[in-house]
Amino acid sequence: MKKLVVTVIGLGVIGGSYAMALTAAGHTVYGTDTDPRSVREAKDRGMIADGSGEAAAFAAKSDVVVIALYPAQVKAQLAALIPHLKDGAVVTDVAGIKSDYVAEIEAMLPKGVQFVFAHPMAGREKRGIDYADSRVFKGANFILVPTERTSEQALETMRGLAEDMGFGNIMSVSAQKHDEIIAFVSQLPHAIAVALVNSDEESAETEKFIGDSYRDLTRIASINETLWSELFLGNRENLLRSISDFEAQLDRIKTVLERSDKAALEDIFRSSSARRQRYVKK
Repeated sequence: MKKLVVTVIGLGVIGGSYAMALTAAGHTVYGTDTDPRSVREAKDRGMIADGSGEAAAFAAKSDVVVIALYPAQVKAQLAALIPHLKDGAVVTDVAGIKSDYVAEIEAMLPKGVQFVFAHPMAGREKRGIDYADSRVFKGANFILVPTERTSEQALETMRGLAEDMGFGNIMSVSAQKHDEIIAFVSQLPHAIAVALVNSDEESAETEKFIGDSYRDLTRIASINETLWSELFLGNRENLLRSISDFEAQLDRIKTVLERSDKAALEDIFRSSSARRQRYVKK
């Protein structure tokens, strides 16, 4: 695709990784953040061409503006940007929930500005620009959430940027479908990891005994409490359904254990193994 001017607002782990990947792909990238150290770090690492704590001047000359902030901050940031956006600009987000604010965001948009809702399915359990790394995007999934107002040209722009960043599978779904799926594939695993770690006895000295299975399952229990509490509550009903479905499967294992039913347990394991193989086949 042609090279664009992009402003990334919020140079945390995702925004910083966007900036790094897009710069590497040849786009001109500016970055803004309320933390001056993050801007300096992004400049020093060659992630951005320039940056500051103010987004308006950079946004005014940008083809694409990436709001890499928490969901609750997106609306206020967009309102501040609107007077400065040029005609034909595409604005996008990186938020993990959509239904909560899609209609409100679109109601704010002036004619000539497109907002393409997006969700990069990649990241790290750490936070901040020090952990930004564009390699997390390589081959990862990228979700676009178009609406009736979204133009095909704006969608193509975002598809092109996602490809340039290295994402492997780029798909489009509705906001409702996005939030239903994300409750299962993202939020439920985080809930399980947190519950597993918190179920341990404090005096057990678990760290002396753990192996790869515990380490892999609990990596995401090191969690950004501000962001993830917002995501859980913003997608509350979908997540509650996913938790209930998981509880039913855990109860099933518990029941066959209580019966000492080896055949039933093996059936459960065969089913999970087959499903897991389908997920990782490609």
